[in-house]
Amino acid sequence: MMSRRPRLAKPTLDKDLEKFTSVEEAARQTSRGLAAPGAALLFIILVAIFAGAYVTGEPGAVLVIAASGLAAYMAMNIGANDVTNNIGAAVGARAMTMAFGLGLAAVFEVAGAVIAGRGVATTIATGILPPEAISSPEVMIWAMMAALLSAAVLINVATWFGTPISTTHTIVGGVMGAGIAAAGFSAVSWGTVAGITASWVFSPILGAVIAALFLFVIKETIIYQHDKISAAKRWVPALIGIMVGAFAGFLSLIGLGQLVHVPVSVATLITLVVGLVAWRLLIPVIARQAEGLENRNQSLRKLFRIPLVCSAALLSFAHGANDVSNAVGPLAAIVSAAQSGVADDVHVPYWELVIGGVGISLGLILYGPKLVKLVGAEITKLNPMRAYCVSLSTALTVIVASWVGLPVSSTHIAVGAVFGVGFFREWYTRHSRRRYEYMRVRAGKEPDVSEPKPRTDEEMRHRRLVRRSHFLSIIAAWMITLPASAALAALIATVMFALFL
Repeated sequence: MMSRRPRLAKPTLDKDLEKFTSVEEAARQTSRGLAAPGAALLFIILVAIFAGAYVTGEPGAVLVIAASGLAAYMAMNIGANDVTNNIGAAVGARAMTMAFGLGLAAVFEVAGAVIAGRGVATTIATGILPPEAISSPEVMIWAMMAALLSAAVLINVATWFGTPISTTHTIVGGVMGAGIAAAGFSAVSWGTVAGITASWVFSPILGAVIAALFLFVIKETIIYQHDKISAAKRWVPALIGIMVGAFAGFLSLIGLGQLVHVPVSVATLITLVVGLVAWRLLIPVIARQAEGLENRNQSLRKLFRIPLVCSAALLSFAHGANDVSNAVGPLAAIVSAAQSGVADDVHVPYWELVIGGVGISLGLILYGPKLVKLVGAEITKLNPMRAYCVSLSTALTVIVASWVGLPVSSTHIAVGAVFGVGFFREWYTRHSRRRYEYMRVRAGKEPDVSEPKPRTDEEMRHRRLVRRSHFLSIIAAWMITLPASAALAALIATVMFALFL
C-alpha cells in the first residue's frame, strides 16, 4: 500500500487570512468611529486660526483664541443635541431624507446666526451676569470660560446618552453658576433670570397650543372633508403664505433692522404683502401637484411636502438666530473684557457669529442623526401634516422670542409642540363631531344629527398616541439641566480662579 504524500500547504492559511480580513474590517469600523471626533478637533483648530487672524496683536489675544475654541466646541454640541428639533419632525414623517434634512438645516442655521443672531447673544453676554457686578475683567473672562466649558461638557454627555436637553438651560445655568462662584449670589441679575425662566415655562405651552391649533384647522378643513384634494388645493397655499409672511416680517425686523430702522407697522405691512403674494403664486403649483391624486389621506402627504420643507428651513433659520447666542454670548463678553478691559459695551462681530453658525451646522451633521430619530419618531407618530404643525409652531415661537431678544429653549418648544400634537390627537379622536360624522358616512351609515357621545369603550379609553415614558423622562431632564449646569460651572470656575488669578 502506497503511503500518502504529506501536504505541503499549511491547512490553517485560509483561516489566518480570514482573521486578517476581520482585522481590516475592524480597523475600518474603528476609523469610521474616529472620523467624527477627528473632524470636530480639526474644526476647533481651524477656528483658533480663524480667530487669531482677527485678534492677533490685540490685548488678550491668547485668551480670545482659547475662548473661540471653547465656543466652537459648544456650538458643535448645540448642533448635535438641539438642531435635531428642526428636522426631526420632517424626517420622522418621511417627507425628507436624513441627508437632505441635515444639509438644509446646516445652510439655514448659518444664515440665521449671521443675519439675526446678535440680539439674543447680547442678552447672554451681559443680561444674566452684569459686568459691573464683577470685580475685574480677568474674573469675567474666566467666569465665562467656565460657563462655556461646563455647558459644552453637559450637552456632550446628554447627546452621548441620547437625551434632548435644552442648550439654553445649560448656558444660562453655566453663566449663573460661574457668576455665583465669582462674586456671590448678588452678582446674578435675578430679574433677568426670572424673565428667562418664565419664558421656559410658557414657550413650550405656547408651542403646543399653536401646533394643536394648526392641526385642528388642517383636520377640520382638509383631512375630514369628503373631497380632500379640493380642500387641500384651497388651504395648503394659504398655510404656506402664513409661514412665508411671518418669515419675511421677522427678516425685516431683525435682519434689515440691523441696517436701517424698520417700524413695526412697516414690518407688518411686509408680512401681509409677502404672505399674500406667496399664497397667490403657490395656488397653481399646488394645483399641478394635486392632479391625478386619489381622494385619500396618503395623497395629502405629497401636497404637504413643500410646506414641511419650508417650515424646516424657517425653523433652522430661527434656531440659528436664537441659539447661536448660547455659544457666542460668552465669547462676546470675553472678547470685550480682554480687548477693552470692560464687558459692559459688548459688540458681537460677524466673525463670532460665523463660528457659532458653522459650528452648530457641523455638530448636527456629525452627531445629530441619533436624536433626530428620537424627536421625529419615538415620541408620537408623525405624518407630514402633523410634522408641519410642529415645525411651524416652533418657528413662530422662536421668531417672536428672537425679535424681543429673549433666549428661549427651542428644544422645549419643539418637543412641547410634538407633545401638543399627540395629546390633541387623543382628545380629537374622542370628541370631534366632524370626525364622528365622517367615519359614519365612510362606514355607509346615515349621518347622526344628534351630538356625538364621547367614546367610552375600553379600547378608546386606553388608546395612547403619546409615549408617556418619553414625556416623563424629557421633563425630568429639563428640570435638572439648569442646576446641574450651574453646579458644574461653579466648580470649574473655582478651579480656574485658583489656577489663573
